[in-house]
Amino acid sequence: MEIKTFFDERTYTLTYVVYDEETKDAVIIDPVLDYEPWSSKIWTESSDAAVEFVKDNDLTLHYILETHAHADHLSGAQHIKKSFPEAKIVIGERITQVQSLFKGVFDLPDAFATDGSQFDLLFKIGEPLEAGSITVDAIPTPGHTPACVTFKIDDAIFTGDALFMPDVGTGRCDFPGGSSEDLYNSIQDNLYTLPEDTRVFVGHDYPEGKGREYAYETTIGESKETNVALPAARTKDDYVSWRDARDSSLAAPKLLFQSVQVNIDAGQLPTAAKNEISYMKIPINVFKPEPKPEDGLELKEA
Repeated sequence: MEIKTFFDERTYTLTYVVYDEETKDAVIIDPVLDYEPWSSKIWTESSDAAVEFVKDNDLTLHYILETHAHADHLSGAQHIKKSFPEAKIVIGERITQVQSLFKGVFDLPDAFATDGSQFDLLFKIGEPLEAGSITVDAIPTPGHTPACVTFKIDDAIFTGDALFMPDVGTGRCDFPGGSSEDLYNSIQDNLYTLPEDTRVFVGHDYPEGKGREYAYETTIGESKETNVALPAARTKDDYVSWRDARDSSLAAPKLLFQSVQVNIDAGQLPTAAKNEISYMKIPINVFKPEPKPEDGLELKEA
């Protein structure tokens, strides 16, 4: 198994192409659709890089896998599917909970389904996906959202926003349906019980101020020993208290509303209005106000 990594510096997001060099079978994990909020401009540079890699290496793309409905970038799944129409867009089966939560927030029409049917396939825990010679398992890792899953392929796991590089920590848990207690249990019970040499590929990295370039791979053993947020020895009460306090200091992600309303719809952009223009819905004062830099609050984190 080979892993090709793409890092989007605008959203600090890692996209992975996982493939078998001999059979040419492949999956893509967490693709990005580029979006600039000030002008509401969309382009496809990040997704195109993954598409070109698949094409250049004559790979057969079976699945486009989403670890969760991201709150910090728009999914590039639909754009990739245009180049590979046979590839199925897959997300964890609990996406229905997230759809139900945000249908009300965005006042989506009654016709908006909350059964996950916008996706080609809902990943059920305990039912592996076969992508040719590649077997993908789903490990439930709720906490950041109730629908988060970690994908396991051979000796590697792709943790999305659950577990980051050791000097970054873990994902935030203050979105609707999020739970620091759930994330603690997810990591301790479902990830830290894996073999210590299991390779961990993270969904984001924030290298600024850490004196290093961006990184994306660690191990379960290293995480248990040195993760700044959740070393294996940390108690649940201590972690929950710390995580909740930290989350209270974080601003909402810059692309929260744009991302979520697209991503719960499997990466589909809003249907065009009568004037053939698509519009995002941005609710006002739904969540905590955006802090200013002079307030001393941190302005980014997945």
